[in-house]
Amino acid sequence: MLRRERRARLEPAWACYHTELFRFDLGDMEAGIIGCAVGASFAVLLAEQLFASGCELLVSVTSSGQIDPLLPAPCFVLVEKALRDEGTSYHYLPASDFSFLLPRLSRALRGGFGALPQPVVRGSTWTTDAPYRETSHAIRTARRLGISAVEMECAALYAFSTARKRPVVCLAHVTNQMAVEHGDFEKGRDNGAHDALAAVEAVIKRIRR
Repeated sequence: MLRRERRARLEPAWACYHTELFRFDLGDMEAGIIGCAVGASFAVLLAEQLFASGCELLVSVTSSGQIDPLLPAPCFVLVEKALRDEGTSYHYLPASDFSFLLPRLSRALRGGFGALPQPVVRGSTWTTDAPYRETSHAIRTARRLGISAVEMECAALYAFSTARKRPVVCLAHVTNQMAVEHGDFEKGRDNGAHDALAAVEAVIKRIRR
């Protein structure tokens, strides 16, 4: 959408493993975007390179599947903690069930999403390496743990954030029920880009305060 509207400018100095970084104006700020960062290890590779290149705040927006049947989907989950059912996070932190949003970021984001077109709820996610791990038994277990949604990056990004003391905020865009209904992965206008950019802008403004 940003490229089609000619709002995005390719950053020629970016150098990281078959990816492109685009700069664009977001409100009164300049931001950068990298598309298709799917999977924990790839997301953290990009996070490492971004902060080495001068990034001040990383906001990850990941497509995710609904676990909590009461979740008001479509919506965004501001991920407070993520279940570590992947391998990458364990290279950053000792073994534990969850990795967490930094407390100072959690506090800064209170009350920051009231004006958005899609609701933002605080919750937890389950980070898994691959969709085929999302078995019926695993989904029931996640529901018993009070988990809102399933995705593939957040646990590793938060482990990186804690270990490296870098600010990372993860938003899980919940738009599907893991393909149990026809058209389940439809995210809306421009694949949900407008809603995602609005949520990212709200995060950045609150953190800058």
